[in-house]
Amino acid sequence: MKKIFLLLTALIGTLTAYASDYTYLTFETTDGAKVSVAVKDYSLTISGTNLTVDSQSFTLSNLSKMYFSTSDETTTGIEEITAATLEEATDIYDLRGNKVSKDQMQKGVYIVKTNSKTYKMIVK
Repeated sequence: MKKIFLLLTALIGTLTAYASDYTYLTFETTDGAKVSVAVKDYSLTISGTNLTVDSQSFTLSNLSKMYFSTSDETTTGIEEITAATLEEATDIYDLRGNKVSKDQMQKGVYIVKTNSKTYKMIVK
């Protein structure tokens, strides 16, 4: 009995050591965006259909996942492409690598290059 107790104690101690490696709680929404919150000294509150973690607020129906992670996985750089940005395009490629013109764009994903930036664009 003592051996089993010592084995369980060692196992729990090992799991606790691994848990300390996870320094962020990451929330993924249904649109694929991720927001990470440091797990040190945070508060989590559920009120009605909203989940609030520190200064971040989520609608529960928009959350697809919540998990612990070792790094900040917050999604950055998502922005809308305006018509003006599309006019500045120097090159447009489909996902097969074929160069296309603005007139040839149909439903799908495209890589749009301008003089200053490269964008991924979804045409619906």
